Amino acid sequence: MDPQKKIAVLGSTGSIGVQTLDIIAEYPDRFRATVLVAGRNVELLISQARQHRPNLAVIADESLYPTLRDALAPLGIETAAGADAITDAMERDDVDTVVTATVGYSGLAPTLRAIDAGKQIALANKETMVVAGELVTRRLDNSPSRIIPVDSEHSAIYQCMAGEESSTVKKLLITASGGPFRTRSIDELSSVTVRDALAHPNWSMGAKITIDSATMLNKAFEIIEARWLFGITPDRIEAVVHPQSIVHSMVEFTDGSVKAQLGIPDMHLPIRYALGDASRLATNRPGLRLQDYARLEFFRPDTEKFPLINMAYYALERGGNTACVINAANEIAVDAFLHERIGYLDIQRTIESTLNDVPFIASPGYDDYVATNTLARRIAEEHAKSRFDKKR
Repeated sequence: MDPQKKIAVLGSTGSIGVQTLDIIAEYPDRFRATVLVAGRNVELLISQARQHRPNLAVIADESLYPTLRDALAPLGIETAAGADAITDAMERDDVDTVVTATVGYSGLAPTLRAIDAGKQIALANKETMVVAGELVTRRLDNSPSRIIPVDSEHSAIYQCMAGEESSTVKKLLITASGGPFRTRSIDELSSVTVRDALAHPNWSMGAKITIDSATMLNKAFEIIEARWLFGITPDRIEAVVHPQSIVHSMVEFTDGSVKAQLGIPDMHLPIRYALGDASRLATNRPGLRLQDYARLEFFRPDTEKFPLINMAYYALERGGNTACVINAANEIAVDAFLHERIGYLDIQRTIESTLNDVPFIASPGYDDYVATNTLARRIAEEHAKSRFDKKR
């Protein structure tokens, strides 16, 4: 039996993907990156492939394929391009674990294919569970696959629940930093800039998830994800603002005890835990020194200032394709905000307008999710464009 676990990294050039490759390099006897997948950053993908020597490198943007092929052909590395090639790669015999580190809806199809192929999933793409959590859990019921979450909050819950009976869980407490606007007034939010929103106080993340943190929609998504990952009803999942980002989440049990997982704000820890199949791999990276923190604070989220957090409970109560619409509209709105075509508060308005315009499907199948995502994006684009035209 090959002692090395063979790993496919989807989104290898993003923040989580780069850190995943750090860990693979840290444990060369345990892990090998056999498949690397990137969206458009072909130069970094080429550099990663030269260093890690995967069997296959895939670029989502097909126009960049000649650059990838010509650079890696002399090394004997197989190359491919496009969405179908990414999804097909999930079935390869030289893949044991798939790290789904892409951002947004694009993670759904390859994750489903990996589950169908019986691969283990290290899930850093929360949108997969947000968009189609019920479908994913059904697929898991008929597969030897299991998901170990990589999001720091869900990894913390997973660790706190290890060895516990699910029947003894009273409540999941998902911590949130509060983002860059925690102390700003509602009036100040109307004039915040892209630079303001990208200035996260604790975490170094990609642009899209950093904006989601600023609006706190990411916390709504994490509540939805937790509902499907852990089988806990929404009324037993709460968000707690914790500005220091040291306690990554907590689980309250029926006997009144609360378990928490603590660590410095560093994604290497949950990635390492997931790659190691929920085992603890020794590392020389610096750990937590509680004496360095004068206080650890916890607050209720301000839902008047951050109303998008309530989208979680609305989406879970309504069900169907609701969360899929919210995710699609948010991806379009965040992109428009990052390109300064709409304002910060227009993100929420675009989501709400799109929800009103996309038909509700109570019991969607996979094709319904695909159609909903396509339609919601088109409608959200129209709403974003309308707001941009009004600003001009």
